[in-house]
Amino acid sequence: MAIQKILIVDDSPTERYYLTDILVRNGFTVTTADNGEEALAKIRADRPELILMDVVMPGANGFQVTRSIARDPELASVPVIICSSKNQETDRIWGMRQGAKDYFVKPVDAAKLLATIATLGA
Repeated sequence: MAIQKILIVDDSPTERYYLTDILVRNGFTVTTADNGEEALAKIRADRPELILMDVVMPGANGFQVTRSIARDPELASVPVIICSSKNQETDRIWGMRQGAKDYFVKPVDAAKLLATIATLGA
């Protein structure tokens, strides 16, 4: 099933705009959340097919929210891609251990992101 509905979770309006612009220009439907709590509510309400998750946010961080999604039987099938400024290999490994399908360091490479989305939706 091709991915169409994507939720972007990031506390930075600039990052939300950047990612939304890339995705909308490529035919995706995008909703956004600016923190983890709002993200969990929108995931349950809107049922996105993919989540792009920042790590450093007020309240629950992206690792915690990704872990919550991965451990929830209702939500576990929704893939999460972490998009973070945290660029250490330990951050990437930790993100993957929380349940993320991939980990991108900001600024996100648009071509690589779109290729990853296509692979996840195949």
